[in-house]
Amino acid sequence: MKPRTPLLALVTAGSMMLAGSLLAQDQTMPTPPPPQPVQNTAPPPPPTQTMPTNAPTPPPPGGTQAQTNAGGQQVTINSSVPPINPGPAPSFEQLSGGTKYITESQASAYPLLANDFSYVDKGHTGHITKAQYEAWVSHNQ
Repeated sequence: MKPRTPLLALVTAGSMMLAGSLLAQDQTMPTPPPPQPVQNTAPPPPPTQTMPTNAPTPPPPGGTQAQTNAGGQQVTINSSVPPINPGPAPSFEQLSGGTKYITESQASAYPLLANDFSYVDKGHTGHITKAQYEAWVSHNQ
């Protein structure tokens, strides 16, 4: 009988834990009483002005337009990205400082190149060669 004692204790403890969890799930939570209405002594807020319902303005060129309902009113949102005019690309020698390649810190002098640095650096060597830079410049003009 002794070899069965630990097994019997384990089965008993497991069944009691299972029974306890089943009993805990059967109990329902009491519902809270409904909130009491609060007497408001302040005067009601003045009516808000509404915008005249005209035709929605078209989105700016190259932009997007979205319409949604906010507070029961239709709202039109126009958005666009401002155009970027960075000017002509600097020469390779100017960016590289006279070395044979452009590092990432040197590329930050020209924001468009800094943005495309990992794309231009095809071998992921951490620098851009003159051939890579010239190919990128000819592709972006």
